[in-house]
Amino acid sequence: MTTVSQASARASAAHPASSPSIAIVGATGAVGQEFLNVLEQRNFPFSKLTLLASARSAGKKQTFKGKEYTIEELTENSFKGIDIALFSAGGSISKKFGPIARDAGCIVVDNSSAFRMTAGVPLVVPEVNPQDMADIKLGSGKGAIIANPNCSTIIALVAVTPIHRVATVKRMVVSTYQAASGAGYAAMVELEDQTRDVLEGKPAKPQIFPQQYAFNLFSHNSGMLDNGYNEEEMKLVKETHKIWNDNSPRISATCVRVPVMRAHAESIMLELEKPLTEEQAREILSKAPGVSIIDDRANNRFPTPLDASGKDDVYVGRIRHDLSFPDNRGLCLFVCGDQIRKGAALNAIQIAEMLIK
Repeated sequence: MTTVSQASARASAAHPASSPSIAIVGATGAVGQEFLNVLEQRNFPFSKLTLLASARSAGKKQTFKGKEYTIEELTENSFKGIDIALFSAGGSISKKFGPIARDAGCIVVDNSSAFRMTAGVPLVVPEVNPQDMADIKLGSGKGAIIANPNCSTIIALVAVTPIHRVATVKRMVVSTYQAASGAGYAAMVELEDQTRDVLEGKPAKPQIFPQQYAFNLFSHNSGMLDNGYNEEEMKLVKETHKIWNDNSPRISATCVRVPVMRAHAESIMLELEKPLTEEQAREILSKAPGVSIIDDRANNRFPTPLDASGKDDVYVGRIRHDLSFPDNRGLCLFVCGDQIRKGAALNAIQIAEMLIK
């Protein structure tokens, strides 16, 4: 009798680590489509591509790199012969099918919150903590789950970690300005529709969000907790501690949904253990992987969501001392990053790229 692990080991041997078989779970969603864009743009090598979605989407056609693929229904048998599965279909799907894929010998890169705080599951930003997934090897026949952090966490830490490595962050206060893209394609459509309706003098029709989105902003729509913070804010706190492997930095967040189509912005205040001048901070950030600087005080030109939309890098500006702290121990930054790209699909594919190196 052939066991699942034996079959998966043979499947992995058939697909060398330099050219794995890939599955995308949630292929028809906004992040699933961005997975395909990033795979093509980065020329990710693969021997086979399988596109998975709900029964409702099964049978639809998708063209990728000049070849037509048929969307398949996600089932418990979908992961036979799959080396890497990129998940972006929501937490409930990940909780059910992630372990099934792992047990079939697949390495799962999961974009939901399902496993982020699970002990033993690496929570990875490749520019920040690649060492946390060093023990996971493609082609070994042994499956694993790697979690993609929350988009706001990724965007913040790509910018802040280089500073943290030099001057040690004691306290971080983050205010986010989060785009419609963070709530999926339907929220982006709702913003577009409401904007058109309001400009034509018609009432907005909230569906995805409980209140008007166009020409408005409001507290992030995730669930509120007893401590007065919402789930999005606490993700940023808890995930940062896990990624840095350090619970000592004091972190507070306020997350707000703003009527921007794509790319999140964040205002970040840092209290540092060691003094750091503005010039030193700019030098550190200028050399940081995944960071681009837009910091033109003379022309009041700093990062915007439009700068970051469709781009790989996190953009940083407004680099200045926090005047409430003495001795160059306080630093303020304004950061923008594409939520669909670096905040989701790109980060996951960078993880997959580390598996084939």
